Amino acid sequence: MKPIPVLTLTDYQLLRELTKSSQNSTSKKEIMQLSQELDRAIVNKNDELEDTIVRINSFVEIEDTKAKQRMKIQIVLPQLSNIKEGKVSVIAPLSIALIGFKENDEVDWEMPAGVKSLRIISVSHPVES
Repeated sequence: MKPIPVLTLTDYQLLRELTKSSQNSTSKKEIMQLSQELDRAIVNKNDELEDTIVRINSFVEIEDTKAKQRMKIQIVLPQLSNIKEGKVSVIAPLSIALIGFKENDEVDWEMPAGVKSLRIISVSHPVES
């Protein structure tokens, strides 16, 4: 069974706003997927989550369970995305697949190259200044 995403109220509101403001974008399918994930998410109103839960700005190490390949990314707002730096937009399929889930969760997600099974190896967060 697919795990249920858990989000902070701040992330939830930011993502909802993104889905509304991106209605006319080229990534309609991704916006629809993100909206569906938000619809089933558990929202933590006091903005505190376990450190192992993926949220906006998280650094995440994941493994493609079939290909046995690992990669490290940071999930960021669309305007901060930079693939060369490993910064993946929160409205990219990979980020939508991970946001709100925690270490050791496995998710199957439809990517442009087909359905991928991903396992979250580790999650860390930038130190707030």
